[in-house]
Amino acid sequence: MSSSDVMEQLHHKALLLLQEDANKIEKLIEVQMENLTTRKCPLYEEVLDTQMYGFSREVDFAVRAGLVPESTGKQILSKLERNLAQLYEALNVKE
Repeated sequence: MSSSDVMEQLHHKALLLLQEDANKIEKLIEVQMENLTTRKCPLYEEVLDTQMYGFSREVDFAVRAGLVPESTGKQILSKLERNLAQLYEALNVKE
């Protein structure tokens, strides 16, 4: 197996792992969006913020290690941040 094959496999695996973690955060956001009737929950917001911070560190590591392109990492993070912003906007409207 050549080194380019190994790098391609690492790139693919890193991208899959990042996407899995992004999907978990997406699910947290979706659950909260479905339950907007339950007023703002500071604990839930804290969990989401912590998950987002941890995920941003994962993406940063993957980019710095050369496992994913910076543009891909930014794209994944940006999508999550937009969804999180929509959640917070919806929660603010409920006030």
